[in-house]
Amino acid sequence: MASLSLRHIYKKYPGGVTAVSDFNLEIKDKEFLVLVGPSGCGKSTTLRMIAGLEEISEGELFIGDRLVNDVAPKDRKIAMVFQNYALYPHMSVFENMAFGLKLSKVPKEEIKKRVEAAARSLDITHLLDRKPKALSGGQKQRVALGRAIVRDPQVFLLDEPLSNLDAKLRAAMRTELTKLHNRVQTTFVYVTHDQVEAMTMATRIVVMKDGLIQQVDAPQKLYDQPVNLFVAGFIGTPQMNFLNGSLEKRNDGVYFIYEGNALKLPQRKATDPALQEYIGKEVIGGLRPECIFDDPDDLKKYEDSSLEAYVDVTELMGAEIYLYLNVGEEGKLTARVAADSVTRAGDTVKIAFNMEKMHIFDKDTERCIIH
Repeated sequence: MASLSLRHIYKKYPGGVTAVSDFNLEIKDKEFLVLVGPSGCGKSTTLRMIAGLEEISEGELFIGDRLVNDVAPKDRKIAMVFQNYALYPHMSVFENMAFGLKLSKVPKEEIKKRVEAAARSLDITHLLDRKPKALSGGQKQRVALGRAIVRDPQVFLLDEPLSNLDAKLRAAMRTELTKLHNRVQTTFVYVTHDQVEAMTMATRIVVMKDGLIQQVDAPQKLYDQPVNLFVAGFIGTPQMNFLNGSLEKRNDGVYFIYEGNALKLPQRKATDPALQEYIGKEVIGGLRPECIFDDPDDLKKYEDSSLEAYVDVTELMGAEIYLYLNVGEEGKLTARVAADSVTRAGDTVKIAFNMEKMHIFDKDTERCIIH
């Protein structure tokens, strides 16, 4: 098994286009690391540089303690699973899974043993004689994973492997991949633009934007303590609400002024030294949808931070309701409330914020000042 070390990695294309800039990361042995970000952020390019399918323009890449910048892909002891499965249509499932081992001159008996063991672990033993055209999307994905497993790689690289599957199958395959990682005890580096996949599977997540790392952290820490506006908005569904406001000091504390409403900050936040230079200035507040309430008990509990809102649209999601709200002239918010909420579209209702959970961002730099 192996750790990976990416040190000051750059990918520059002719014409001055830089796809990845100064990428520094230590990936631990047996870790499930997910690279996430919008299309064009450099995550797949980074994965392809690890695989050796893209040349590194600058920097050093180590797999274990071996510098592999100039090592051919086949000699890196990695296995890659692609978005489009890349199965040979004229070969059976068995032949597809065995192909890489045949090229490496592995004895026939050993190939049979490895392929059958991988097929058992992925529950595809009954498919070994079929051709790819007779398989569903989920089955093809399992075959592609099996082909990687039989090579017994030090590192698995997975490039958006679930994006061609329907929603139900994607959820099932997320669970399967997590179980597979626990079983094979190998380092996984996984690329996706789907933050739900990242949150549910990763031991750590790397959030990327424009070729730069924004934040590297455990999923819950990313959710609770985003370092900037981009990470805060990218992680979480529905996404975090951003409130344009200002901070004002009054006799009894510090208030966040939003669309004419004064919302009192808790003492912990009001006295934080990091916040003091922003008193009297414009800032951006960040609040998750589950931190906005319409329930009478919560309204009483958070009466220092309640205001009126117009309900534009409601969406019943089964276990909860999403409320799309208008506050004042400019404010638009999404709240996630209990399924038994009596709030309906067209109502003007009182809502309350849990200000303990409000993040405050610098309006110019977009960095988080306080969580």
